[in-house]
Amino acid sequence: MEGAWVHRILWLIVAVAFVVGVFVPASPGPEECPPRDTRVSAPYAITGYWVIPRADRCVTRRMVEAIHTIGGDTLVTFGPRFDAREDPGFAGCRLDGRPCAQVPGKQIRRVYTYTTSEEFGKGMLRCPGLERRIESEGRVFYRLSLAEDCREPVHDLVLVATDGDGLGNLMAEAAAYGMKVFPGLPAAAQREDKPWEPDHDHTGALKAFTARVLADYQARFGASGAFGGVYQSFELAMRDRADDDPIIELYAAQHAVVADVLPGRPILVSPYIDARRERGFPPEQAGDGMEDIAVTRAGVPMAIAVQDGRGTGKVPVHGPHEAGAKVVPRLAPVVGDVSNAEAYYGATHEYVEAAAREVPDGVELWVNVEGFEPTPAAGECGRVDPLPLRGRTTKSRLDRQIMASGPHATKIISYGWDPFFTCQARHDTPSLADDIARDWQQPIIVNAVRQDRNGRPGILVEGHNLRGGSLRFGPQGAVVRQEWHSGGRLESAWAPYVPPGPLTSVTATNGAGHTSTNPYVMR
Repeated sequence: MEGAWVHRILWLIVAVAFVVGVFVPASPGPEECPPRDTRVSAPYAITGYWVIPRADRCVTRRMVEAIHTIGGDTLVTFGPRFDAREDPGFAGCRLDGRPCAQVPGKQIRRVYTYTTSEEFGKGMLRCPGLERRIESEGRVFYRLSLAEDCREPVHDLVLVATDGDGLGNLMAEAAAYGMKVFPGLPAAAQREDKPWEPDHDHTGALKAFTARVLADYQARFGASGAFGGVYQSFELAMRDRADDDPIIELYAAQHAVVADVLPGRPILVSPYIDARRERGFPPEQAGDGMEDIAVTRAGVPMAIAVQDGRGTGKVPVHGPHEAGAKVVPRLAPVVGDVSNAEAYYGATHEYVEAAAREVPDGVELWVNVEGFEPTPAAGECGRVDPLPLRGRTTKSRLDRQIMASGPHATKIISYGWDPFFTCQARHDTPSLADDIARDWQQPIIVNAVRQDRNGRPGILVEGHNLRGGSLRFGPQGAVVRQEWHSGGRLESAWAPYVPPGPLTSVTATNGAGHTSTNPYVMR
């Protein structure tokens, strides 16, 4: 899910805000923002999104309202990088004429940096004189110590730069709309030689800082219904992990802090899968990866949201009959103009099914459908900075990803809201969010099985927006009226039909006249 790139985006947003903030008056207070509209007018199957906190309350309100309108009830943020490297962006932090990293009478052993979009509470400052909120050159910084005792002569410092209380704004708006927020845990420092691994030389410092941040969250947000839990920002592949795996070691260490400071608060993890034959792993390893991650939950609830891999091109989304077909054109730049079977070990549904067979107690299986394309196409919007470039996808492809997630996931979420759901190719063309708001009633089938009812053979389908209407069965094209429907997390509908062959496609048309964008193919 490209966490490193999102950390870069967050740094750019905060840096730009610092520059602009010197010249632009403060944003209007909450009473000046447009009134909230708390209606859910287009409840789509995706109910959570990764978002970037914004220091402007009104911008935050517009974003949260737009997500809530199409059925979103969960917001996830990436944790900023807990960086052990020198950051030139902190050169402007000065206190009493000295660099903020210099403290008279104290020996400073190491200085970490942390660029965020939040304002800490007063309780974050424990050591008078040493720990400070600093306004310098039009910017806001915090100087924090990781020492257990303020009187110690040697200290490790964390210098924090912030553009405002974006996280506080997000929590306030989420509470008003009845939504949940999962703030990102501080992301571990990375190894210089292997940036995909944490640098465990700094894990002790990370644990101490994580405890401080989470205690601040508990003080500020503990009584809010919007505080849903925390998100583990350091990514890993959901495959069989070694006994001494460094990322699992990081998870265990940091999640133990969560359990200690926020007992009972859920931890959200979103591991990726990679089906590419030259560098990925087969579906059966997904179940092993699920178990390895779950072991790190330290007794608190955990949600594991499997990245479906379609946005990055690591995993295809296709039915059981399409293994021999050519990869779709948007995946060819990633794996070449070959068949699905030549390029990949399997499709999304195979990995999700393997994970679903190994869900331990205390863990929920979610799916994170990647809401973008591996590369941009001419005439479409997407992400242009930072690299790699990514393209905007379509609602039809999102429907197909949801279909591939099957009936096993208790929740579908997506990376990421900005820019992929909000960008427009031109000012007069709809965004992906606009397309969802217009076509949300189109049915999505996530499962179909043979089932007898009252002694009659038929087909039971599960999914979204199925009520009323009919089911069309291919390849014969038979259209059969539904004779039974039930609601729930997933709707169910049944129609009497006996498939004549081993593969049958099912397309739903509901009572409102909307038809599914993709047929579900059952064996």
